Amino acid sequence: MNKTNPGIFFEDFRLGQEIEHATPRTVTEGDVSLYTSLYGMRFPVNSADTFAMDMGFEAAPVDDLLVFHVVFGKTVPDISLNAVANLGYAMGEFANPVYPGDTLRAVSKVIGLKENSNGKTGVVWVHTVGLNQRDEPVLGYVRWVMVNKKDPSAPAPETVVPDLDVDAGSLELTAPESIDCTAYDFGLAGSSHTWDDYEVGERIDHVDGMTIEEAEHQIATRLYQNTAKVHFDQFVADAGRFKRRLIYGGHIISLARGLSFNGLGNAFKLVTINGGTHANPTFAGDTVYAWSEVLGSREVSGRKDVGAIRLRTVAVKNRPAADFPYKGDDGKYDPSVVLDFDYTVLMPRRG
Repeated sequence: MNKTNPGIFFEDFRLGQEIEHATPRTVTEGDVSLYTSLYGMRFPVNSADTFAMDMGFEAAPVDDLLVFHVVFGKTVPDISLNAVANLGYAMGEFANPVYPGDTLRAVSKVIGLKENSNGKTGVVWVHTVGLNQRDEPVLGYVRWVMVNKKDPSAPAPETVVPDLDVDAGSLELTAPESIDCTAYDFGLAGSSHTWDDYEVGERIDHVDGMTIEEAEHQIATRLYQNTAKVHFDQFVADAGRFKRRLIYGGHIISLARGLSFNGLGNAFKLVTINGGTHANPTFAGDTVYAWSEVLGSREVSGRKDVGAIRLRTVAVKNRPAADFPYKGDDGKYDPSVVLDFDYTVLMPRRG
């Protein structure tokens, strides 16, 4: 009897399949410190208990993207151990805040399947929910991933492509009732810009760049218990398209979020992931820059102290972002673009 886990290959997925992922994870202050050291996060609500408690949090909450990565990592042995690449995200919603000491687990449901024309791979869509130790949701999202077939001659599952055309502007955005931004300390936050200062269509060059080192991206991916071979196994990579290990796409998301502090320093909480695409691969040695565009600005129901801003953050490699590289006239991403991330944040309002 084979006692090791080979992962699920594309032909073995079934529409409606429900998977309870193994290895619950208790998030610790050590995880938070390592996450900060990897990405240089400076958002004060995640950095200081005093700042967070003045806003109504129990303590400094765990960074929303660290929560995302931990939940995502739970799913990898079942969903993407045999992945070629993670392709995108949609319909993400952050729910209850997570604090050090909370334990997270994940469950997923297969909502779409489509074999690729080469007959060797297929795309799998899953809806994943992260839960804490009280079975309260902390995060839910859809992602789609390209997965290898074990046997190219095996019959493909039934093709179903889910409808993910959700207008983020129609979502009812809320802020936790316990959170109060009326006493938000802009001096300690390091930025004076409020929700009122951002205009739809405005583009912000985040200026700073960060070079990816081989060791740090592997440490980061291990931190999330993400076991995908494409990130770790150079022997396997030698037989692949790029001959190199791929950087985990979530590593790029967190790098871009960290860089975005310079220009979006008061975007203190993610509330939705509206969509996301890993447009081109990244490798160790690449230097990542980022820029953001304001896609929308909305009031939060019943609140005068906090507003919501929808952002597109674009990460590029090996070139500054000052000229805002994105897509060409042919509609294809510029070769330097490695991430196109559409999300909504909360930001304090003036007065």
